[in-house]
Amino acid sequence: MAVPDYQSIMLPLLKMVADGKEYRIREIIELLSNEFDLSPDDRRELLPSGSQPLFDNRVAWANTYLKKAGLLHSENRGHVQITEQGLEVLKKNPSRIDNAFLKKFSSFNQFINKDQKPIKEDKGALEVKSDKTPEEELENAWKSLNKTLASDLLEKVKEISPAKFEQLVIDLLLSMGYGGSRQEAGNLVGRTGDGGIDGIINEDRLGLDKIYLQAKRWENTVPIKEVRDFAGALLAQKARKGVFITTSDFPKSAYDFAHDIDRNIVLINGIRLAELMIEFKMGVSVKETYQVKEIDSDYFEG
Repeated sequence: MAVPDYQSIMLPLLKMVADGKEYRIREIIELLSNEFDLSPDDRRELLPSGSQPLFDNRVAWANTYLKKAGLLHSENRGHVQITEQGLEVLKKNPSRIDNAFLKKFSSFNQFINKDQKPIKEDKGALEVKSDKTPEEELENAWKSLNKTLASDLLEKVKEISPAKFEQLVIDLLLSMGYGGSRQEAGNLVGRTGDGGIDGIINEDRLGLDKIYLQAKRWENTVPIKEVRDFAGALLAQKARKGVFITTSDFPKSAYDFAHDIDRNIVLINGIRLAELMIEFKMGVSVKETYQVKEIDSDYFEG
């Protein structure tokens, strides 16, 4: 099954610790993953940032919300235990525990409403209607902003001159750690023009291996013939590594072809090019920075 949302985890989590014993959160995560019959792929699914398994994060937030409502507490770092109030809730045999249910408890309302105003009047109150955790909401917003930025950035790239596009390719490859110095990269990229090869760049600073390049601004989908010609050019040069960069896209047949041949060809379409430019801070600047902090438990020990 799919990874459950964090609110669906609340009741099973509370029932899991109903015996009153103290459990390690890591142990609870494993028990709950079995409870929800999650597959290995489900367990490997990550947050958009790739920083943590999605299920682990949702269990952590379910635990946090139950604590804020006073149904769980933690005496020791990384552990959890049910409270008397939590036991009383289970005695009533609720069919579901979610944010709406937790609003019965004043401590939870104080948590979601920092200004102590009626929730319906407080526009700054923590949103509790979504099935996604606050961290997921933040990361999804970040992902959405980057998707829009990538689209806008690609339109800018399509407007630049061929010479500027050549410089862009050099700058990107240098930012990614290829090509050695700017002068070395500039001397190699855009100077070949040999059978579909636009340039050759060092894979590492010592020049122990070469990567052959094809970089084309393209409006329509790149014909698979262009990719086949590039592969043929690599074969003629006895080269095994190539990168084909375009401002448009490749058909599925091109990706299948690149995957099946005995040459290592990476196809970078326009959106992927823009994503790499964002990742390596090319043509973009930081507008705002939001830091997400957590408790430094080491500070409070000793």
